[in-house]
Amino acid sequence: MTLEEIHGQEPGPAGHDWAQGAGKALHELLVSAQRRGCLTAGVYESAKLMNVDPDNVAFCVLAADEEDEGDIALQIHFTLIQAFCCENDIDIVRVNDLGKLAAILGPSEDSGEPRDFHCILITNPNEEGWKDPALQKLNTFCEASRNVNDWVPTITLPE
Repeated sequence: MTLEEIHGQEPGPAGHDWAQGAGKALHELLVSAQRRGCLTAGVYESAKLMNVDPDNVAFCVLAADEEDEGDIALQIHFTLIQAFCCENDIDIVRVNDLGKLAAILGPSEDSGEPRDFHCILITNPNEEGWKDPALQKLNTFCEASRNVNDWVPTITLPE
């Protein structure tokens, strides 16, 4: 008997196709949110936004490469952000490739310098009718992950 059978839950998003679909949906969401001006990048910028207007945050992405795993300060920030997201019902995922995020989102438009992509928030736009299908797919993915006690699932972005 599996853990899912004991708790009466469906098996979670363990399949390769499901995870690959989540990666593609995340890519689409990031591009769409940046185009609409609904994306906040950076640990400190994200923390400020969550402090001022948590109800406006729709989704959170935490990203770190292998070399970042030893950065204690960054891990503390991640823990605090995760706790805040869980407390405020904000879906959250991890990405293990900052290079892919940088390729998707590019440098800062103001200065042309690389941005901090360790934390990315997707906010609700001012437009009432904006229902991004990629965001809905990711919300479903996160809900399915929570059903198998994976509270912060890791997504691999497509090549």
